[in-house]
Amino acid sequence: MVSETSLSSSKRSPSPTLSNSFTTRIFADVAGDITIVVDGESFLLHKFPLVSLSGKIRKMVADARGSNVSNMELHNFPGGHRTFELAMKFCYGLNFEITTVNVARLRCAAEYLEMTEDYRDQNLVARTETYLNEVVFQNLQKSVEVLSTCETLPAIIAEDVEITSRCVEAIAMNACKEQLVSGLSRIGCDKDESKELKDSSCVEWWVEDLSILSIDFFQRVICAMGRMGVGSDSIIGCLMHYAQTTLKGIGKSQIWNPARTKTSPSIMENDQRTIVETLVSLMPADNKSCPNIPLTFLFGMLKMAIMLGATIPCRLELERRISMRLEMVSLDDLLIPSVVQSGDSLFDVDTVHRILLSFLQRIEEEESEDCCGGYESDGLGSPGHGSLLKVGRLIDAYLAEIAPDPYLNLQKFVALIEILPDYARVIDDGLYRAVDIYLKAHPSLTEQECKKLCKYIDCQKLSQDASNHAAQNDRLPLQMVVQVLYFEQLRLKNALSGSSGGGGDGFLSQRMSSGVPSAAMSPRDNYASLRRENRELKLEISRMRVRLSELEKEQMVMKQGMMEKGGNGRTFLTSISKGIGRIGIFSSQSGGKRQKSGRKSRGSEGKNGRSRRHSVS
Repeated sequence: MVSETSLSSSKRSPSPTLSNSFTTRIFADVAGDITIVVDGESFLLHKFPLVSLSGKIRKMVADARGSNVSNMELHNFPGGHRTFELAMKFCYGLNFEITTVNVARLRCAAEYLEMTEDYRDQNLVARTETYLNEVVFQNLQKSVEVLSTCETLPAIIAEDVEITSRCVEAIAMNACKEQLVSGLSRIGCDKDESKELKDSSCVEWWVEDLSILSIDFFQRVICAMGRMGVGSDSIIGCLMHYAQTTLKGIGKSQIWNPARTKTSPSIMENDQRTIVETLVSLMPADNKSCPNIPLTFLFGMLKMAIMLGATIPCRLELERRISMRLEMVSLDDLLIPSVVQSGDSLFDVDTVHRILLSFLQRIEEEESEDCCGGYESDGLGSPGHGSLLKVGRLIDAYLAEIAPDPYLNLQKFVALIEILPDYARVIDDGLYRAVDIYLKAHPSLTEQECKKLCKYIDCQKLSQDASNHAAQNDRLPLQMVVQVLYFEQLRLKNALSGSSGGGGDGFLSQRMSSGVPSAAMSPRDNYASLRRENRELKLEISRMRVRLSELEKEQMVMKQGMMEKGGNGRTFLTSISKGIGRIGIFSSQSGGKRQKSGRKSRGSEGKNGRSRRHSVS
C-alpha cells in the first residue's frame, strides 16, 4: 500500500547537500556534470543517478557520446519544471509527497523519462501506478481531483498512459456504488417521511464535485455514467449544478436588455455557448422512466442559448422539451426578451410561436394514434383537450402581456392568435382583452387591420361583462359591435322567455346537420370527421352550460326588477330593439352619411357608458 504522506526510492544514491532549488545546484563534495534545461529553467545535476533510472536521459547521453553532453534540453515536458524537479528528487532518493494534485503529472513525466521497471524495480512509473490504483481510483472525489489536473497535461501523453479514461471510468463506477448505497439507505427510511425531505436526499453529495471539471471531461464522465447505469435523476442533478456553476458569469442585464449592441462574441461567450450546447446534448432522453427536467432550468438554458447564439438544433431541442409540458408553463417563463435587433418586438415572439406549434403537433399526433388504435373518442374531458384548454388560457394571457409593446408587429400578434384551434377556448374573454389592449396601444392601425384582428373573436363566446364592454368600445369595428348587440338581444329574449338554448340551439343543430358522414368517405376519414364533430358538440354544450348559469342569474335579477317597477321590462326591450334597428341602418350601403353621424353619436354614448362600467383593458 502506498501512503499519501511521502515517497522515497528504495535504493538511495549518495545524496549530496542540495540548495533550495534545482535551478543552480552547487554540491559541496561533488560538482554537477550535466545541466538540463526544462521550460527555461536550468538544473545542475549528475549523470549517474539520472541514467540509472531514466531510459530517455540514458539514450540522450549515449547518442551524444564524443561531443559535449554537459548541456541538454527537454522539450514539452509534461507538468513543467516543477514536475521535473520532483522526478529528479526521486532519482536522488529524496522524500516527497505524492498527492492527487501531482500524481497525474508525475505519471506522465515518468512515461516521458521512461522510468520503467527495465531500469529499476519500483521505479517512478510503478510507484505512481500503485498510488493511482490503490488510492485514487477507489475514491470518487480523488478521481475527480486527478482528472481535473489532466487538463494542463499534453493530451497525447495523458491518453497514452490512459490516465484520463481510467479516471472517467472510476468516477462512473464509484457513482454507481454511491447511488446503490444511498438507494438502500432510503429504503430503510420511515415511510411517513415528508416528500420535501425525500426530494432533497435525491441530490447526491458528489454532484458538486463534478463542477470543477472542464466541459470536455464533464461530458465524458456523464456519458460513462449513462453506460454504467447511473440514474437519470442524478444525471439531471449533475447537469443543473454544472450549469449553475459555470454559466453564472453572464449577468442578467445582458439577457434582459433588448437594446444591447451585438458585437463579435468574446472568448468567454464562445466557451459559454459550447457549455450550453454540450449540456443540452447530454440531457436524458424523454421516456416514462426518466424524471422531468424542471421547466425553470429549461427556460434558463433556452434564454442563454438565444443570447449566446447557440446552434439551431440546440434551441429546437429545448423548445421541444418545453412544448411537451407547455400546459405547466407559467406566464413569466414565456416572457423571453428579444436580443435580435429587428425592431418588430421587445419579446421573442417567434420562439413562443415555435413552442406552441410543437405542442399542437404533439396533440395532433396523439389524437392520430388514438384514431388508428381504436374507436375510443378522447372527448372534452380527455387529457389532451384539457391541456389544450390550459394552453389556450396561457396564450391569451401572454397576448395580453405583449400587446402594449409598441414595436409588436401585427402579423406576429395575429399568428399567435390564429394558430390555436377554435375548441382551445371555451370563452373568448381573454382573447378579447388582449385584442382590446393591442388596439389601444396601436392607434395607427387602419380600419382593415382592425377588422382583420377582431374577426378572430367569437361574439357568442363572450361573457356578459365582456359583451357589455364591447358594446360600448369605440375602438372596435362597427360590424363587431353590431354582432355583440345582436347576440345580447338574443340572450335577453331567451332569458325572459325562460329558454336555455336560443341561438345556441340553432348553432348546435347546424353542427349536427353538418356532421353527417358522407358515404363516399373512407372509414378512417369518416371516423376522424365524427370525432371532430363530437368534440365540437361537447365543447358547445360546455359553452352553453356556462351561458345558462349566467342567464339564470340575469333572469332572477331582471324578474325582481320587473316586479318592483311594473311594466318597465317591455319598455326596456322596445328601446333595445329600436337601437338595434337604427344601427342596422347605419351598416347599409345607402346610408353612408348617416353611418358617419351615427358612429359619432355612439362614441359619445360610449364615453358616458364607460364612466359607469369597469373596463377590461
